[in-house]
Amino acid sequence: MRIGVLGTGSVGSTLATRFAGLGHDVVMGSRTGGNAAAAAWAEEAGDRGTAGTFADAAAHGEVVVSATAGAHSLEALEAAGRDNLSGKVLVDVANPIADYGPPIRLDPVGDDSLAERIQRTFPEARVVKTLNTVNASVMVDPAAVPGSHDVFMAGDDGDAKATVRSLLQEMGWAAGNIRDLGGISSARGLEMYLVLWLGLAGSLGRYDLNIHVVTP
Repeated sequence: MRIGVLGTGSVGSTLATRFAGLGHDVVMGSRTGGNAAAAAWAEEAGDRGTAGTFADAAAHGEVVVSATAGAHSLEALEAAGRDNLSGKVLVDVANPIADYGPPIRLDPVGDDSLAERIQRTFPEARVVKTLNTVNASVMVDPAAVPGSHDVFMAGDDGDAKATVRSLLQEMGWAAGNIRDLGGISSARGLEMYLVLWLGLAGSLGRYDLNIHVVTP
């Protein structure tokens, strides 16, 4: 599969490396085509990895992953180009952090979400929110946390979610641990969870953690 990853930070590079390692053809996009971090990543990735602009990555991908900082996601997606996103599965893994605080502040929050804003702004894209509830190392290797634990997704397009589910399973997420929360408005809860996640990480003194939903 052809995958475009927007973002050269720890999340973008971790996901891009994992996708390339799984045999996907990956372009890592940045604001400028000469981004040093993207170029270094592409050199390490070998034949499966290429560096380019946001537009290059979006044009390349059958699936496009929005992995920039949440505060800049819409700007990066505009640079990627509406035509390049039209009809594509657009995976939003970002959190809408407006101020790291403390206390942390999210925007939007409560009655809206970053994922919904992306879907409204790019109505021809098929947005799926997922992976924002764990850190990058757990995103790509759920076995980093022992035992059974869950990843969530939300989106309005069933076929898009099926594609994302397949990618999650390729990365090691068990089918029974992929929780589909329904439409894109469910992204509100996924994004607000960041506040609890940071509290848990602070109390535990580590970030390689996750939760598991238990029912009778």
